Amino acid sequence: MTPVELSRTVLHAVRRAVEEGELSVDVPERVRVAPPGPGGCGDYATNVALQLARPAGQPALRVAEVLRARLKGAGGISEVVVTGPGFINFRVGGTAPGELVREILRRGERYGHGASLAGRDGGVVRLRAARDVRAVVHGDVLARLLRSQGASVQVSCVGPLEEGWRGVLEVRFDLPDSDDGRPGTDHPGNSHIDRHSHIDVRPVPAPADPLPLGRDAARWALLWPAPHDRPRIGEEHLVQRESNPLFRVRYAHARCRGLLRNAADLGFGPEPGAVEPRGAQEPQETREMQEPQETQVLLRALADHPRVLAAAAAHHAPDRLARHLVAVADAVLPLFPAVLPMGEEKPSAAHRARLALAVAAGTVLAGGLSLLGIDAPDHL
Repeated sequence: MTPVELSRTVLHAVRRAVEEGELSVDVPERVRVAPPGPGGCGDYATNVALQLARPAGQPALRVAEVLRARLKGAGGISEVVVTGPGFINFRVGGTAPGELVREILRRGERYGHGASLAGRDGGVVRLRAARDVRAVVHGDVLARLLRSQGASVQVSCVGPLEEGWRGVLEVRFDLPDSDDGRPGTDHPGNSHIDRHSHIDVRPVPAPADPLPLGRDAARWALLWPAPHDRPRIGEEHLVQRESNPLFRVRYAHARCRGLLRNAADLGFGPEPGAVEPRGAQEPQETREMQEPQETQVLLRALADHPRVLAAAAAHHAPDRLARHLVAVADAVLPLFPAVLPMGEEKPSAAHRARLALAVAAGTVLAGGLSLLGIDAPDHL
């Protein structure tokens, strides 16, 4: 079960509790789930009971228990625990690793795309970027993110785009350049997309011209920091070293693609299934490279991808996607040594499952980079 699916399940439980008279509240539009904080347990948690307690006129613990009773045994949820003042914690178990990987491979680079921000009654989100290199890149990427979540978007710039922004950064806007000075609504934390949304895109400007870095490194340099932080524009974004987050993401993707090619040369392909560490018959140094806990970290990062995309779009924060891609890249790296057979070893179901997991991670990395307007090369 992905976080998006879990959120919908919790929302359905709230709606049922209201319909059957156990809670007297307005049903929220969405429920946020996230990894549990200190004192929590399991895979995910939500504070929806604390949010509903006051309007329901009941203690948060009571609201949590009402929802817990309806969530126990729900498909995809193996355990529900209430902790602290009313946090509901979940252990998900209904979606096996193979099912998650199979879903990613089925949807390809569109995995995580949804309709959470789909406009109603023909609503259009109008983005209007300041005439600044960072603003136009943010406007371009915000349009991609919003569209990935079902929003209808139009994007323009205050004044004409410079040739380098079009040629080097490949920024493409929908509307003619505008300099009419119309006011917008500069509120990057606003997740409500209404029929007449006008959003000014004005992140903190870059301190130097990023064009000499080239398209990919320049875009990453402008998108990696939060919009309210000043970006660093320097050659650190070009170095082919582990210290460069962009390199780690693209290297991880290239390795995933390389493993697929190498496996084909050995006569086997990806097949989603149970992902297990190498067996006792294999070399000790190889077994230690991939522990079950590391596999779980990767699976959780992949399952969290739809939630991250939805949050990055709703909060106008492309940096969230960039940081998530780094987390996926760092999580998949320990898997690589265990994917291919070694020595006289024959390809097994475990090798096929590990290969499928690596390919799924590469697919998420490629899809995320595409939304940022950055290439994901097969060779690096």
